[in-house]
Amino acid sequence: MAANDPRRIDDLATLKAFGHPLRMRLYRALFVSRTATASQLAEQVDEAVSLVSYHLRKLADHGLIEEAPQQGKDGRERWWRTASEGLSFRDEDFRDAPEKVATHAAIGRLSFEQRSDLYRSYLDAQSAWAPEWRSAAFSSEFLGPFTHEELAGLSREMHELIKRHTDAARAEQAAGDTEGRENVALHIYGFPFRQ
Repeated sequence: MAANDPRRIDDLATLKAFGHPLRMRLYRALFVSRTATASQLAEQVDEAVSLVSYHLRKLADHGLIEEAPQQGKDGRERWWRTASEGLSFRDEDFRDAPEKVATHAAIGRLSFEQRSDLYRSYLDAQSAWAPEWRSAAFSSEFLGPFTHEELAGLSREMHELIKRHTDAARAEQAAGDTEGRENVALHIYGFPFRQ
């Protein structure tokens, strides 16, 4: 796995460790901030530092996050970062036992709920954003008659496109271009359905 690739989670223990609502929120907050202390993350998720520290250690126990020692200034602060450029959970890794199927489905539902909450928060505060941000934001639904191979190909192309744009934006940010930048969530789902 390259350093900038998502980590594929294919074992039940790691999936369960990640599948706690607060851990999922902490992982997202840490992914966005790139590095942070338990105190900083506790402020972001509005939880006690001791509780956040406990859950960060659980994420670290499964290699989902790691210490970022170069961030500490006086050695008393413990800085954290994600251990990979995101996480990947694939159905084929969890379909061979009922507990795996149930856990994978529960994580998917929880992830969807948290993403929905994030979008709902944007909608509730939409009028507070500048007009150019409101114009740039989008929500779309496309319905098409794909084969599973075509859907898989579309998924790969969309991920490559998004990664290219994200990498370019991060490079500009690292070069000092921070003016007008905001964190942006992009949620994409592609799934079969029948009427």
